[in-house]
Amino acid sequence: MASAQSRFVQYGRRWAAYGAGIGIPDLLMTPALSMAAFALASSLTPGPVNLVALSSGARHGWRASLPYVTGATAGFTALLVLVGLGLEQATRMLPALVPALRWAGVAFLLFMAWRLATDSGKLAMDDASQRRPSMLAGAAMQWLNPKAWLATLSGVAVYAAGQLGLFAAIYFVICLASIAAWAVAGSALTSTLSNPRAMRRFNLAMAALLAASAAFMLRA
Repeated sequence: MASAQSRFVQYGRRWAAYGAGIGIPDLLMTPALSMAAFALASSLTPGPVNLVALSSGARHGWRASLPYVTGATAGFTALLVLVGLGLEQATRMLPALVPALRWAGVAFLLFMAWRLATDSGKLAMDDASQRRPSMLAGAAMQWLNPKAWLATLSGVAVYAAGQLGLFAAIYFVICLASIAAWAVAGSALTSTLSNPRAMRRFNLAMAALLAASAAFMLRA
């Protein structure tokens, strides 16, 4: 248990240093700034949640993607708080829960990849296949995402002692802004992808990346 805890502490400090940038003295890293750096590094980097936000932004626009963005942010924050309150102990008591979550995550990612791969590529509003990822889908992706679990376990190990509320609040704001930024980036591609053939190629690329994320889950 001690070795696992120290490993999560190392992950947390590494991500915080990455987010803050190399060369910032430790004396300048206040607790809140360090929390924000950790949240930024773990939220803004590519992952399945952000890839779906990018795809949704390109397909539906960033405003229509806000329910998914909000759901993903709320889902992650809830996971962070529950881990801070002791959910990690439950996973130790029920070791079968971890592989079950991994397989559920793989299945969910492959389902999302299949939806993208079979999409028509048309942006017409009357296209019956044009279904936006929902708020619930965003929350579910976080709970089934190993990257989210690693971030919460590492973050709680480093920052949550006596400061769980502050850490969760900072994380919520930065996570919301980070995932929204991917949706906005996707939205900026809409004019480029207005041709169904171009959108189709984009969807296939996103589907391939999600499938690769699922394969990575199996190796983790």
